[in-house]
Amino acid sequence: MLWIMKFSGFFSAAMIMIVLSPSLQSFPPAEAIRSSNLQFSGQIATAGNKITRLPFKKASVFVNSDKCRSKSKRFSVCDESLIHIAITLDVEYLRGSIAAVHSILQHSVCPENIFFHFLVSESNLETLVSSTFPKLNFKLYFFNPDLVRTLISSSVRSALEQPLNYARNYLADLLPRCVSRIIYLDSDLVLVDDVSKLWITSLGTKTIGAPEYCHANFTNYFTAKFWQNKRYSRTFSGRSPCYFNTGVMVIDLVKWRRVGYTKRIEKWMEIQKSERIYELGSLPPYLLVFGGRVAPIEHRWNQHGLGGDNVKGSCRDLHPGPVSLLHWSGSGKPWIRLDSKRACPLDSLWAPYDLYGYST
Repeated sequence: MLWIMKFSGFFSAAMIMIVLSPSLQSFPPAEAIRSSNLQFSGQIATAGNKITRLPFKKASVFVNSDKCRSKSKRFSVCDESLIHIAITLDVEYLRGSIAAVHSILQHSVCPENIFFHFLVSESNLETLVSSTFPKLNFKLYFFNPDLVRTLISSSVRSALEQPLNYARNYLADLLPRCVSRIIYLDSDLVLVDDVSKLWITSLGTKTIGAPEYCHANFTNYFTAKFWQNKRYSRTFSGRSPCYFNTGVMVIDLVKWRRVGYTKRIEKWMEIQKSERIYELGSLPPYLLVFGGRVAPIEHRWNQHGLGGDNVKGSCRDLHPGPVSLLHWSGSGKPWIRLDSKRACPLDSLWAPYDLYGYST
C-alpha cells in the first residue's frame, strides 16, 4: 500500500503544478538522449579504470508482497517468472540510471521478480550496483563501442553520437537466448506505477510495443533527400507510420532474432553514412524499420519531453491523462536543474528517487 500512497501523492503534486501553470505547452516529440555534457563534480573517483568511491546511498531492500508467486527466492536469469528490464549504465548518466531503477523497485508489488540487464561500456560498475541495491537481480553486459563506431554518423546533437546510445539495437545478441521478452528503458525517466502492468502488454503479431504519437509530423524526421528518393520513401508504402519514442519499448526478442532486425537497422545506418537521410541519431532507423508496425501502448507509459530545452530553460508540463512513467527526454535533465537551483516544477517528482550521496 505504501507505493500506492506515494504514487497518489506524486500524481496529485503533478496535477497541482499543471493547474498553476499558465497553459499546457505543445511541443514536438523529442528523442530521449544520452547527454555528453552532464557533469557530476566529485561523484566518481577513478584510479586505473577502477571506481574508488561509491557516490550513492544504499537503497532499502525491496521484497515481494504476499501476492507474488515467488517470495524471497534467488532467481536465475532464465526463470520464467521474471520481468526483464534493460537499462544502459555509464559514468556520465549514472545518476539518472540509479534513480530509474530505484523508482521501478519502489513501485513494484513483486520487486524480487525483476531482473535488470545493464548495458555498460565502462568497467567496474558491478560493485556500485550491488552496493546501492542489496539483493538486486542483475547482470552486466559489456557493449563494445566498435560494433557501431563506424556506423554512427554526425547528428544535430553530439550526445546522439555516443556508441552506448545504440546498444538497444543489440539486445537480442547480448542477452541470453532464454530471455524472450525485454522492457528497454532510457536512463532519464522514473516509474510511478507497477512495471508488471507494462510487462504484460500484448504485442500481438508485432515485435515491439511503444506509445505512438500519430499527431507528429512524421516527414520532419527525415531529410528532403530521403523523400525525393523514391527508393527510400517507398519504404513506408502501405504503412501508416506514427512517431514513437525508443526510450520506452517492450520487445519480443524471439521475433527480433528470427527476422534479424539488428541487420536491418544497421543497413539504414550504412545508408545514412553516405546519403544523409536524417539528422537525429538512433531514432530514425527504428522509424524506418518499425514505423507503422508497432503494437500501441497507452501514453501513460511514456510521458516524454519533460527535459525541454536546458539552454533556454524551458519547462514542460505533463500531457493530459493518467501517468505511469515520467520521461525527461530532451536536453534538460532533472538532476542538473535541481543541483543548479533552476529546477522545473516537475523535477520535484524525480527528486525522491535520487540516491546520489550528496543530494539534498
